[in-house]
Amino acid sequence: MTTSPPADRGQAVGLIIFVLGLGTLLPWNFFLTASEYFNQRLESNITSNGSSGVAAKDYNYDSWMTLLSQLPLLLFTLLNSFLHHWVKPRLRVAFSFVVIFLLFSLNAALVRVPMQPDTFFSVTMATIWFINSSTLFMSGQGLAGLFAALAMLFSILTNADRSSAALGYFITPCVATLGTLLCFLLLPHLEFARFYLNKHQSENVETTLELCSPTDKKVLENGSKHQEANGKLFREPEEDQERASVLQVFKKIWLMAVCVTCVFAVTLSVFPVITLRVRTVYHDNPVWDNVFTCVCCFIVFNAFDLAGRGAPSLVQWPSKESPLFPVSVLSRLVFIPLLMMCNVENSNLTVLFSHDCAFVTIMALFSFTNGYLATLCMSYAPQLVRSKDCETAGSLMSFFLVLGLALGASLSFLLVKLV
Repeated sequence: MTTSPPADRGQAVGLIIFVLGLGTLLPWNFFLTASEYFNQRLESNITSNGSSGVAAKDYNYDSWMTLLSQLPLLLFTLLNSFLHHWVKPRLRVAFSFVVIFLLFSLNAALVRVPMQPDTFFSVTMATIWFINSSTLFMSGQGLAGLFAALAMLFSILTNADRSSAALGYFITPCVATLGTLLCFLLLPHLEFARFYLNKHQSENVETTLELCSPTDKKVLENGSKHQEANGKLFREPEEDQERASVLQVFKKIWLMAVCVTCVFAVTLSVFPVITLRVRTVYHDNPVWDNVFTCVCCFIVFNAFDLAGRGAPSLVQWPSKESPLFPVSVLSRLVFIPLLMMCNVENSNLTVLFSHDCAFVTIMALFSFTNGYLATLCMSYAPQLVRSKDCETAGSLMSFFLVLGLALGASLSFLLVKLV
């Protein structure tokens, strides 16, 4: 007998999955949009020879923040691809959110603590490393960036001093992370989620019964003790025989893996390192000049990225079999020179797109294609493998997604020198 799945009352499970997606990218986006705060605290009036007032030390915060956000993700996503069967998901996720909450609390506390720039830079980079080691859901992730950007805009528009605004800004992700953790702990108690979380285990039992002799079936069906004892004997070998190896799964999804790597490598090579340096042409308007980067760089990017992530629910083109799909991914390379030729401050290149509208248009297309193509890659890959191998395919795609982020972050060091 098959049990019909229960209804997701009030879309509670869907909402929790959405919130979990938001929670996983909150750390990255809050460090990203707080670039101005960190750069201001890192300003130093002491040169390497000890004299003051000559030149400020360039910590290149944006590039290092981007790179050190992605390297731990790359490492732990690779480990997760091989070890996800050994550590229970509930323990992995809950532990990660607790660590993130504690480290964000540390950042909030450091707002009021005076520190030397070198010490502050080291502590900040270490915090970024450990937070992103713990952050291993596409729509919710898109909203995380918009949430962080709006929080930054609110802190800019308030009349509070910088210290108070920064404190409020970093308290926000502490509350959000705590709320995300509570939502995750609530998930197994919902009937709809419990049905699907236990479905895989039920399928294993059914498969075991099919492989057993009639005598063994009676033993398994009539006593829970016998069921446990014999289930261990039959369940593990069956699972080992059926699940494909990581290499076998990769051979089926390699094109999607390469595509998602390319999508995020292009994005992180110029965002945020180059886009942060673009300035408005309306310098005589102090209000607009103050919020230009937050609105035109972060809010535009995250709003259109979110729209791009949601678009595949309406239309999925090109298809996963179409040769146009990898072509459309490679075509995003054009955004690198386009953004580098915007109104970048003290640019060494020819500025072809000086007006704010040109920058916003390029950013909108850049971010929409990022969200749209990345979501297609992540949704197409599991369709290319059997249902038993979907988890492995998802872990591999996560690894190659982060590999793209790391490659883009590394490339940004070169591009920022060229601009």
